[in-house]
Amino acid sequence: MKSVKRKVVITGMGLVSPIGNSVEAFEESIKAGKSGIGPITHFDTAGFDVTIAGEVKDFDPSRWFDKKEARKMCRFTQFGAAAAAQALEQAGLLADAPEGGRRITCDAERAGVVMGNGIGGFEVVSESFRKLFKDGPRRMLPLTVPLMISNEASGNISILFGLKGPAFTQVTACASGTDALGQALDLIRSGRCEVAVAGGTEACVVPFAIGGFQMLKALSTKRRDEPEKASRPFDADRDGFVLGEAAGVLALESEDHALGRGAAILAEFAGYGATADAYHITSPSPGGEGGGRAIRTALADAGVMPEEVQYYNAHGTSTEINDPSETKMIKYAFGDHAYKLKISSTKSMTGHCVAGSGGLEAIACVLAIRGGYFPPTINLDNPDPACDLDYVPNTIQYGQLEIAASGSLGFGGHNGVAVFRKYRSRP
Repeated sequence: MKSVKRKVVITGMGLVSPIGNSVEAFEESIKAGKSGIGPITHFDTAGFDVTIAGEVKDFDPSRWFDKKEARKMCRFTQFGAAAAAQALEQAGLLADAPEGGRRITCDAERAGVVMGNGIGGFEVVSESFRKLFKDGPRRMLPLTVPLMISNEASGNISILFGLKGPAFTQVTACASGTDALGQALDLIRSGRCEVAVAGGTEACVVPFAIGGFQMLKALSTKRRDEPEKASRPFDADRDGFVLGEAAGVLALESEDHALGRGAAILAEFAGYGATADAYHITSPSPGGEGGGRAIRTALADAGVMPEEVQYYNAHGTSTEINDPSETKMIKYAFGDHAYKLKISSTKSMTGHCVAGSGGLEAIACVLAIRGGYFPPTINLDNPDPACDLDYVPNTIQYGQLEIAASGSLGFGGHNGVAVFRKYRSRP
C-alpha cells in the first residue's frame, strides 16, 4: 500500500542579505532590480585583484538577541540566528521567556534545526592563525574552535530559542542551504519533527576566502569601477561570480500542526531532490545530466509534472562554465517546456552567497508565488548564445505563478533542488 506523504508548509521566513535585512526590504529590492554589490569594506583590498562583494550592510544583531550572546558567535552564526528569529517571529512561534530571551512556543522536543554552511567562521580562523604564527598558541582566541566550526549556527539557534529536537548542519558547498531545507522536509514528513527551522548562512567576505577564490580565477575582476554590473548571469560579457554573504531561513511545519494552531500558511514546500555528478571537484557534469536529475527527482517527489512549473530560480553564478551548463541542465529536466519556463538568477543582485544562497532563493520563490511575479536577472544586456532560454532580463515580469523551483549546485558535484507550491486550503 502506497503511503501518503505528510504535507509540509512554510509559516515564516527571515533573512539577512546584501539587498536587505528583512523579507520586506529584500522583496522591494528584487522587484526594483537593485544590486547589493559594491566595494569591499570588511578589509583592505590592497594587493587583491578582487575588490568587490555583496556585503551585508547595517547589520545589528542586538535587534534579535542580546549583545552578550552575539559576542559568542561568528558572523555567519549571527546571520543565521537573526534570520531564524525573523522566521519564528513571522510564524508566531516565539514568546518571551521568564528567564529572559525568547523561546519557541510549541513542543520543543518536536522542533528541530537544520542549517547549511559551506565554510564556517573564516574570520576567526584567519585571526587565530595570525596570532598562532606571530605570537604562539597562548595568544590564540580562546573560543577559536567553538566559533569557527560550521555546526555553531544550528547549535546557537537551538540554544537561543529552546529547540530541543535534532540540530543538524549540512555542508555541501554552495548546495548547503537547499540541502538543509530538504533534510528538514524529510524530518517533518517522517514524523520526527512537527516544526523545523531550516536554511543556510554564510559570511566569507574575508581575505582568505577572497584570495582563495581569486586564485581559482572564479571571481569577477573587470568591473571594479561598476560593481553593481559585475554579476551578470547568462550574459556573454560575464567574467566570474561575485562573492556575497547572507542567511535565509524558513520556518517549516507539518500542515496538521500549522492548521491546529491557526497559523497563516505562506506556501507549501512540495518536494526536494538531490544528486551527485560523480564527475569533477569544481566543474558540473557535461550536458547538465547531474543537476537535471536533481530537478527531475524534486518534481517527482512533489508529484509535479515539468510543464506545471512556471518559474525556476537558477543557480546562475555568472561564470563561464556554470551558465551554459545549467541551461543544458534545465533543458535536460524540462524538455520542450524549458523554452516556456521563466528562469532568473537573483544572484545578479545579491552575488553568490554560498550556503546562504539556497535559503535566500527559496524565499524569492515563495515571494514570487505569493506576489504573482517573476524576479529579473539584472545586467543581462548581451545574452550568451549558449544560454537561449527566458531569463527574465533586467525587469520584473508579472503573471500567474502556482509552482516554482530553486536549484543549487556545489563544488564536489552536489546538486539540490527544492519545489514550492501555492498553498490551497483543505476542502
